[in-house]
Amino acid sequence: MKKRSVIGIIVTFVVIILLCFVVINGFDVGVYEIRPLNGIQQGLDLTGGVYTVYQAADTSVDDFDEKMDGAMLVLRDRLDAKGFTEATVTRQGTDRIRVEIPINSTSEMQDPNEVAEFIGTPAKLEFVDPNGETILEGGDIQKAEAVQNSQTLEYAVSFELTQEGAEKFAEATQEFLNQTIAITIDGETISAPTVNSVIANGRGEITGDFTMEEAQDLAMQIESGALPLDLQEIEVRSISATLGEGALQNSIFAGIVGLVILFAFILIYYRLPGLTACMALIVYIMFVLLLLGSVPGVQLTLPGIAGIILGIGMAVDANVIIFERFKEEFRSGKTLRTSFNGGFQKAFITILDSNITTLICAVVLAVFGTGTLKSFAYTLIISIIVSMISALLITRGILKMFINLNIKNPNVFMAKARQLREAAKAAREGGNA
Repeated sequence: MKKRSVIGIIVTFVVIILLCFVVINGFDVGVYEIRPLNGIQQGLDLTGGVYTVYQAADTSVDDFDEKMDGAMLVLRDRLDAKGFTEATVTRQGTDRIRVEIPINSTSEMQDPNEVAEFIGTPAKLEFVDPNGETILEGGDIQKAEAVQNSQTLEYAVSFELTQEGAEKFAEATQEFLNQTIAITIDGETISAPTVNSVIANGRGEITGDFTMEEAQDLAMQIESGALPLDLQEIEVRSISATLGEGALQNSIFAGIVGLVILFAFILIYYRLPGLTACMALIVYIMFVLLLLGSVPGVQLTLPGIAGIILGIGMAVDANVIIFERFKEEFRSGKTLRTSFNGGFQKAFITILDSNITTLICAVVLAVFGTGTLKSFAYTLIISIIVSMISALLITRGILKMFINLNIKNPNVFMAKARQLREAAKAAREGGNA
């Protein structure tokens, strides 16, 4: 058992070193790519990007505030669908919407003008008959999405209409059967499908030689064209990182200094268990960075960094709980191995409860939050899950291997181990007397 533990500890050190190398430099496995550390997507506050301002053309329409909120939701959906999950959509004054979009080396679109053009000014979506008459408008569209035929594997765009829209479209498809009905945005045709059958139930499908991306873009245009207001782009401008170009480097440096101080304290106070905690924390940090570079839609922002730091605190707190329970068991006169098992069992429920409650809050933020709030929620969810694995599995596995080395001096595991046990024994005997 002792020889096996020595081999296990050596292998663990090697695996941690390899993990650090992969995270820093990246790694390619066939079609799957693990991004290097500098390939993690960054938010607007760290990398800069573009902002654009839209203004409502008419503020006298009924329920103007509700329609402004609806327009903001449409813009938000368009940005999320294109991968700009860290973009922010905020209202300025009464009739303006400001959109801020981070652009970095990993962004699908690099040109600020192209990004601004993509979200564009989706004012009016119309279905136009061969005579040039409008059949449907954006408000008649309830939903549109890209679909794939399970048999032919061809991509298409499925759309669903409101009840009023379905009635109008049923009459139009019957009248213009085998003719073309154009779909336009601001007068520009984005698709001109031929009517192959009467669509009476309000659900239609646009087929053609689409790629997946083309079908998604068309569905996005149809659905996002359903803006409740006419918006005009009045300003578009590139912006630099709001925290300054060196903010990320300074944050990394500060984080390294903080970790060195933390590791030194843990090693001095907890000794060999502290070493296992440091190893587990390194694994935790590497896996968090690995997931940040691999999980789609997750970007690193200042609130996201706060989520990572909070996760480190929770991981350290979990280790402290474990080691203190370990001490309590050892003071009662149990062996190191028995104290180790008992300490983990008693700490498990406490650690699980605290992490689950925090995880629930993070999930709520991820579901209902927007912009940088989502960034904090995503990184916190990743951090909580990885920190639980780090404390309950990695720390336990490494510490168990050290205990199996059968080290005779218990002071290696805690300061004044023999004195603590003798004091606890004397207190029990005094109490019995």
